[in-house]
Amino acid sequence: MSGVAAEFGELYGAGPEGVWAAPGRVNLIGEYTDFNEGFVLPLALPHTAVAAVSRRDDGVLRLHSRDVPDGVVRLDVAALTPGGVPGWAAYPAGVVWALREAGHRVTGADVHLASTVPTGAGLSSSAALEVVTALALNDLFGLGLSRPELAVLAQRAENAFVGVPCGVMDQMASACATEGHALHLDTRDLSYRQVPFDLAAVGLRLLVVDTRVSHALGDGAYAERRAGCEAGARALGVRALREVSAAHLSDALGRLSDETVRRYVRHVVTDNERVARTLALLDAGDVRGVGAVLTEGHASLRDDLRVSCAELDLAVEAANEAGALGARMTGGGFGGSAVVLVEDARADAVAKAVTHAFETAAFAPPRVFPAVPAPGARRLS
Repeated sequence: MSGVAAEFGELYGAGPEGVWAAPGRVNLIGEYTDFNEGFVLPLALPHTAVAAVSRRDDGVLRLHSRDVPDGVVRLDVAALTPGGVPGWAAYPAGVVWALREAGHRVTGADVHLASTVPTGAGLSSSAALEVVTALALNDLFGLGLSRPELAVLAQRAENAFVGVPCGVMDQMASACATEGHALHLDTRDLSYRQVPFDLAAVGLRLLVVDTRVSHALGDGAYAERRAGCEAGARALGVRALREVSAAHLSDALGRLSDETVRRYVRHVVTDNERVARTLALLDAGDVRGVGAVLTEGHASLRDDLRVSCAELDLAVEAANEAGALGARMTGGGFGGSAVVLVEDARADAVAKAVTHAFETAAFAPPRVFPAVPAPGARRLS
């Protein structure tokens, strides 16, 4: 992203020691499975958070964002406490806190950030901020941490410092994804495989429909779903819902008395199975077959987990009616974005149909753009 290093110099009086980037992500399939130690299949987006950073040795952390008119936020690294930093600055500050809590000697930094990842769109703008900060500090302070280790520390920053009980998928996708691939991730042990995902080669396109309905995962609804899933695991006597197979789902549901918990468990177990089916289709070269799995996943998110909204449902319905191969909401829900798998020749028509449906429903115009698997976090200079 042009100008970040020069802007750093104008802010802080000298050029940065380096510039780093970390992408947002879109999740193809596997929603609300990551904090249940399950499976996910995200891909990195071309949209990135970029950070120009220099070390400090005086215990001062200075943070600035091109995108937020707050001026420079000045913090004392030794005084960082969970919940103590408001707004956007909590994400990079939380990473510094998490690194220091883990015993790493981070003595301060000057940071200037800029991001093209849409906020509130379910595309992991927060994870991009966390991962780019973690990667920069890892390099500058010579911490020697692996990409998965950085992702886990970034997740801890969001969980414990910011207060959002997210799983690790977003941070792992931002840290570890590679260009032209989706990331098949086992969130229990963080093992992963890069899965070729070159849609253009088979005449397909993946569209993202940003409904522009902002979602706020810290408002309690996300945490309530997580708590319900954990209650289901306890009731079934398992460590996590990933241990409940689709073959034994009926028996498991019969042992649960709470209807809400039953719905949550059904979604998680069937979405883990949908990740496995999607992976098998991709490995077999049947990319078109993934479309039906996406639409099935949306129904589960809408009806069992109940995290969709009118705009997301309309995006999926309008896309499918216009000839898409399949579509579903992606991310935490309650707004945000949908993904649409479509023949390349139909992509423009489907995008227009979705936009027209929103106009007819008197919704704000959606933002529709292609999702092309992009590189993960990296040093730019």
